[in-house]
Amino acid sequence: MAKRSAAAAPESRSRRGARAHAVRFLQRIHHRFLRLLGATTPKTGRRTAKSARKVVRPREPKSLRAADEKQEQDVEARSPDAAATATAAVSASEAAVAGKYWAHRYSLFNLYDRGVRMDTEGWYSATPESIAASQAARAAPGDLVVDAFAGCGGNSIQFAARGCYVVAVEIDPRKVELAAHNARVYGVEDRIEFIVGDFFRLAPFLKANLVFLSPPWGGPSYIHAPVYTLDMLKPKDGYATFQAAQKIAPNIMMFLPRTVDVTQVEELSWLSCPPLDFESEENYVHHRFKGITAYFGRR
Repeated sequence: MAKRSAAAAPESRSRRGARAHAVRFLQRIHHRFLRLLGATTPKTGRRTAKSARKVVRPREPKSLRAADEKQEQDVEARSPDAAATATAAVSASEAAVAGKYWAHRYSLFNLYDRGVRMDTEGWYSATPESIAASQAARAAPGDLVVDAFAGCGGNSIQFAARGCYVVAVEIDPRKVELAAHNARVYGVEDRIEFIVGDFFRLAPFLKANLVFLSPPWGGPSYIHAPVYTLDMLKPKDGYATFQAAQKIAPNIMMFLPRTVDVTQVEELSWLSCPPLDFESEENYVHHRFKGITAYFGRR
């Protein structure tokens, strides 16, 4: 049965992911990702005062690295100021985006002034903190959650603050660095395992209680579409993304644009047999309609 509500309300659910199970799972998948998929993770375990979480990137073959270095040297030889010019252009672009969304920094991360970091995309794609907290409230403490498109870490942080154990997947190593830093700002880094990798390649090897999906909506221009359809999601359409999540967990959350076709979203619940329970929720920040969260599950 489909339900629609205007505000999130935490609901009691049976706890299917105990702490010991979650920790064993994270330890088990850590080396499997490295071996089979080439995805890389920071070291697990509790940090000491002197230790730091690092993101390890896959090493390229020496031949490729040598070719890249030679190409860089040739470019620098032709134009000594090329690198500085490119850096300045990127910095100016990032500053322009940050300036546009600067007034919303505390709605994105309440602890922004403590050193939260975002890249250009993060300024317009991060889930506002109050919405992320409302979504996390639907999970049971101790659940194992996969955040499939973690970005700068806003949703992963709120799930961890809820008491969940989180596998945060993000294909961009720079975003993982930012997300890991932000998790430390919020003091929840020990509950999050950051994975640099492609969610669609990792999905067959993952198992969890819940999958959270907030794939890229297509940039700020998505708002110009009168009706947002699931085929507009990136990097794959909503159907393919949902089916990948179904292989991982019996419960799925999707955060989608406010103009999304909710009837089309509900059809995703029919991809399971029997159909999953479905509920959609309108999400507001300061009385402004920001998006829709769809909840699918069996509990």
